Amino acid sequence: MAKVVVTSYCSTWPRLFAAVRDELLGVFAPLEVGIEHIGSTAVPGLAAKPVIDVLVGAASLADIEARIGWLEAVGYSYVSKYEAALPLRRYFVKAPAEGLRIHVHGVERGARLWREHLAFRDALRNDEDLRARYQELKLRLAREFADDKTAYTEAKGPFIEAAVRRAVSSGGDAGEA
Repeated sequence: MAKVVVTSYCSTWPRLFAAVRDELLGVFAPLEVGIEHIGSTAVPGLAAKPVIDVLVGAASLADIEARIGWLEAVGYSYVSKYEAALPLRRYFVKAPAEGLRIHVHGVERGARLWREHLAFRDALRNDEDLRARYQELKLRLAREFADDKTAYTEAKGPFIEAAVRRAVSSGGDAGEA
């Protein structure tokens, strides 16, 4: 199994996301979609696994599914195996020979998954204490579960769920952002 690697924040991550966003806008044109940088690489100063996570919000999952072939044509692999756990998300991975992996999470824009991902990202961006506690947790779990990405991800779950609940209940719900 691949090792869990968490690295210091890198100022190039937003530029890498911008290039991915431009590529995805081309794939989804002329549909109107929201494309947001999510995950730890979207939070300045936060250590992260070197993966650019992208949230694509479309009017429907059918709009995303209609672009599977186009996404595959530009190097994204459709990964359906997680749909049993997250049936309202379509997931794609691009693993270039050089550069960072890219994970695309296709959801309905404005739906719960859309709002929660953005609320968590924005809470981390805006709350220095939350960001520091999350980073400390991630670094500890990366050491503890260095050879088990699934256990690493599951162990972060309660922290993320609590932060999302607080963000959404305090009005941090990003809605149609």
